[in-house]
Amino acid sequence: MRHLLIALALALALPLAAIASDNDVDKINGDIRIDAGQSAGDLSTVNGDITVADGASARKADTVNGGITLGERATVGSVNTVNGGIELQAGAKVNGEIEAVNGHIELARGAEVSGHVSNVNGRMELAGAHVTGGLETVDGDIDVGADSRVEGGILVEKPNGGWFHHSRTPHIVIGPHAVVQGTLDFRREVVLQVSDSAQIGPVKGATPVKFSGAQP
Repeated sequence: MRHLLIALALALALPLAAIASDNDVDKINGDIRIDAGQSAGDLSTVNGDITVADGASARKADTVNGGITLGERATVGSVNTVNGGIELQAGAKVNGEIEAVNGHIELARGAEVSGHVSNVNGRMELAGAHVTGGLETVDGDIDVGADSRVEGGILVEKPNGGWFHHSRTPHIVIGPHAVVQGTLDFRREVVLQVSDSAQIGPVKGATPVKFSGAQP
């Protein structure tokens, strides 16, 4: 599975010494912070958090056992975590993919992701955000909040019975005036609730339950 390969690659590769450019930052047992308005190359750490502050930028951000936060209007090429959450604050942008293993993903109003957004476990929440490459999870809940827009559909993958699986039913909510283009493909049992003002594509594997108002 793609998530497992990412987890193994990060766990094995990050502790090794690497040839890095002047703007790359590699740490073990330490946090990384790029201050407001500054730019950096590849950011990677084990047992530490990564913060890209307001208006700052980086080529990519990877961490094992830590979270990643992008401040307002920050820009990063791609974001990956193993055992940690990911937060994009208002207006932040990821030009590639976001992937998390065992971690929540939160996208604030005006945040943009040009690629795929996926996790295995953990809540995925869009609050007026825009994702171009679709959403994917196995055991996580997904809340496509009011005025959010997703292209590329939604995929909830069937658990493989391995050590990431928990016996729970994912809860998928498509909020008021949200738009999900593409197929909503559910390969396991889910609860799917869709606002009566939302627009969604074809649904496979679940029956949408309509609701009115701000929340189900």
